[in-house]
Amino acid sequence: MPLSNTATPKYYGMFRDAVLRGDIPVCEEISMEMNRIDALIENPGVYYDELAMDGYVRFCEDECTLTDGSDLNLLDTFKLWAEQVFCWCYFVERSVYEPNDDGHGGHWVKKIRKKRLTNKQYLIVARGAAKSMYGSTIQNFFLNVDTDTTHQITTAPTMKQAEEVLSPIRTAIARSRGPLFKFLTEGSIQNTTGSKANRQKLASTKKGIENFLTGSLLEARPMSIDKLQGLRPKISTVDEWLSGDVREDVIGAIEQGASKMDDYLIVAMSSEGTVRNGSGDSIKMELMKILKGEYVNPHVSIWYYRIDKIEEVANPDMWVKAQPNIGLTVSYETYQLDVDRAEKAPAARNDILAKRFGIPMEGYTYFFRYEETLPHPRQDYWGLPCALGADLSQGDDFCAFTFMFPLPGGFGVKTRCYITSRTLDRLPGAMRLKYDEFLQEGSLVVLDGTILDMMDVYEDVDRYIIQSDYDVRSFGFDPYNAKQFVDRWESENGPYGITKVIQGAKTESVPLGELKKLAEDRVLMFDEQLMMFCMGNAIVIEDTNGNRKLLKTRYDQKIDAVSALMDAYVSWSVNRELFE
Repeated sequence: MPLSNTATPKYYGMFRDAVLRGDIPVCEEISMEMNRIDALIENPGVYYDELAMDGYVRFCEDECTLTDGSDLNLLDTFKLWAEQVFCWCYFVERSVYEPNDDGHGGHWVKKIRKKRLTNKQYLIVARGAAKSMYGSTIQNFFLNVDTDTTHQITTAPTMKQAEEVLSPIRTAIARSRGPLFKFLTEGSIQNTTGSKANRQKLASTKKGIENFLTGSLLEARPMSIDKLQGLRPKISTVDEWLSGDVREDVIGAIEQGASKMDDYLIVAMSSEGTVRNGSGDSIKMELMKILKGEYVNPHVSIWYYRIDKIEEVANPDMWVKAQPNIGLTVSYETYQLDVDRAEKAPAARNDILAKRFGIPMEGYTYFFRYEETLPHPRQDYWGLPCALGADLSQGDDFCAFTFMFPLPGGFGVKTRCYITSRTLDRLPGAMRLKYDEFLQEGSLVVLDGTILDMMDVYEDVDRYIIQSDYDVRSFGFDPYNAKQFVDRWESENGPYGITKVIQGAKTESVPLGELKKLAEDRVLMFDEQLMMFCMGNAIVIEDTNGNRKLLKTRYDQKIDAVSALMDAYVSWSVNRELFE
């Protein structure tokens, strides 16, 4: 019986038995995905087609090759992932227009149609798992076995990276090891005037890879919403959507166009990344809701491999949790060398933990994780004592003031920043929209002119403090470009509680570490988008001794409010007696 609504999938059943025996350790996320598959088995409205995988397996092992030309033998993980794509189906009732027998006119009839259940598959698996090769087999199968005229696309952060999916197909065309490819590659592509029987039916062209029998095309596209929206791709693969600094939801853009097709498929493959606050973090949060059952979406398949806790890095038996193909596509020795390097080179540690073991880290670059930068509900701190931090180092561009309010359970945080009208006018479009949000919430103030006048800034800050009734008891500042402002502050408010915070790893390392812990515990209670923006951009340089300091060289990505927050925290730490 090819269709069953009670049968256990063949390859999943073998995998589940191995897990239950203890042969294959799995992480919590894979365990949750197994629960979702078990629910599909028990669902009477979803059917398992046991014959759907046979054609894919035979095609891959008879026709496909690796990039170097050697024969492809499908891995068990490939079969497990592909089974989720091909074998689950359901039935829908559709109205279909049928012409009359005499050829004139027609009528609408209701018909039952079989549809593939899985439209999207997310693979988050460690580096070296042959993810691109898996995507290539899916693209190759639909390009040459599906008789429909299909448009297929593959995309990645760079075009050269996207070509990695096309490369094994080009090699398979050159090798033509199986009977199907021997037939498809027979003839010459230059034969454009003679018999079509003598023309090559499958060829790599400047467009991509074309099947001239069906008119199907597989092409590489840049990873940009502008280049991907409005298409009608039946099969799409997205490579490394989580690894790089991708700020656009390209998978959503592809899906909007692909949803015009009935049985579209999007396979998104990536290893874990170290870049925070991108679209990848938002997608991962949605996937976790699906895995936990908070959001039911049976059309999405999620294979999220990672180790459960950092202590398992030292246990080679647990590495298979993050890398299911270890010992096959990547060796244990490679992993051991990376573990040794992570211990000896702190700068590379976070990248290795993310790429090899699937632990999402803030990395060598971004200091705060995405979850730590989410704003709290709005609060007012009227009449409360606070420490004020000031970062005036970009006098012609950006001045930041951050107020920290010591509370019983943590710290309240408010910020106020200043830019010139010239700076605002020169912003690019997307950044201008972001700055308009800050202006609307009142955390950003625009002053007329080309260069900020520190006395104008001082008077506005003073007016804001009086208007908000803040009790400023200490003041921390970065001395660069601050003399004029600090002299006036001292003459009007007295010398008590003023703290100079010199930039550098010696001064910044301890307060940055303590602020990081406060952010992790979600007791830095900020409610402004500007602070979220600056925390998301905060980059920290870490030396071999573990000392850290803020990196300020990227002028387009502002972190000044975080720098002012650190100054305020230092001034509070030094002058705690003033807050008792």
